[in-house]
Amino acid sequence: MITALRGMKDIIDDGNLYKYIVQTCESVASNYGYKFIETPKLEATNLFRRSVGESSDIVGKEMYQFSDKGGNDVCLRPEGTAGVVRAFIEAKFDRAGGVRRYFYHGSMFRYERPQKGRLREFHQFGIECFGEKSVYEDASVILIGAEILSRLGIKTKLKINSLGDSECMPKYKAKLVEFLQTTDGLCEDCKRRISTNPIRVLDCKNEHCQLLLKNAPLITNNLNEACEHDFSTLQEILKQNGLEFEVDAKLVRGLDYYSKTAFEFISDEIGSQSAVLGGGRYDKLVEYLGGRPTFGVGFALGIERLMEIISQRKSEEKRDGIYLCVLDEKYLDSAYLLSAKIRKNHLVEINYEAKNLAKHLKTADSQNRKIFLCIGEDEFKNGEIWYKNLENKDEKKVKIENLEGVLSE
Repeated sequence: MITALRGMKDIIDDGNLYKYIVQTCESVASNYGYKFIETPKLEATNLFRRSVGESSDIVGKEMYQFSDKGGNDVCLRPEGTAGVVRAFIEAKFDRAGGVRRYFYHGSMFRYERPQKGRLREFHQFGIECFGEKSVYEDASVILIGAEILSRLGIKTKLKINSLGDSECMPKYKAKLVEFLQTTDGLCEDCKRRISTNPIRVLDCKNEHCQLLLKNAPLITNNLNEACEHDFSTLQEILKQNGLEFEVDAKLVRGLDYYSKTAFEFISDEIGSQSAVLGGGRYDKLVEYLGGRPTFGVGFALGIERLMEIISQRKSEEKRDGIYLCVLDEKYLDSAYLLSAKIRKNHLVEINYEAKNLAKHLKTADSQNRKIFLCIGEDEFKNGEIWYKNLENKDEKKVKIENLEGVLSE
């Protein structure tokens, strides 16, 4: 038997949930003026080396990279932003000026050890805004994320930070490196990052390292006047819009291209706290990839992670839809005609198999249906259908001509 590759997972029973999450994300983003963009899953490897950064774990360890039949160095996209930026530049929008906003969703690929919440092929939804320098756009991006999570009923905590700009970040990095070089006992990953990307040390998950970093210099204490002003303004906007947050001076994004605003929405609904949505500002990325200097800000969320959170509450969800069945197959034609009529206004699952009432009820319950409809001999003779509300257990026989009124109550 041929099976799916390790770390690759089919979306079968949860297909409607996946679609619901994407549609919710699209609806919120569209209300803020974002439009759909689709970019290829296969890109030149150099795109991610230049954007994500040689020092990142993604480029160093996790990319699905290979040479194609033409000898080109290519890889499956490990994240979405770089491809959108490449498309933006290739369309010469960096030269046209103005503000452009896009949303995307689809497969990303990282070769890492599969585990709960981590797959080698996973799916993300993301948004990217180009050409807007105002910190109000940073706030809007955060509010979009908050609205999506709120609509999906996912409880989170928002953490924000400022990573400074090209003026204050180098000065801060120098202070941090000096501190780290005189700190004994850091893990091997942290030691490696001192020379490649020192601010990633702050994000180390090793508890011992976090103890050693307790007195490390913080970027929030080393911002220049412009970055300090933007960060203060962002906090005021979020407060005015009723969004609670925590300033986490050790919050850094995993990719090299971020500057100024960085944020994450954290959830503990699937065990230990983990980020379900994260993003920030990346004003230098378009320039890094060969375009004209262009402001940029966005976020990405993991669809599988949201599916996991929502799925664990499935048993608590309200029932939905109608289960329609027969006790004898000779009534199936009548049931089928009825299903076509009531499907104009309702979700209907018709079971074509004739079996006893208990088995039908068990199937309807397993499908989390709200209404159970069944035609047997007596019902057929009298032009009726047996009705049961599986939520409140109300049951009765209903004339076919009155059924729509009962279903719409």
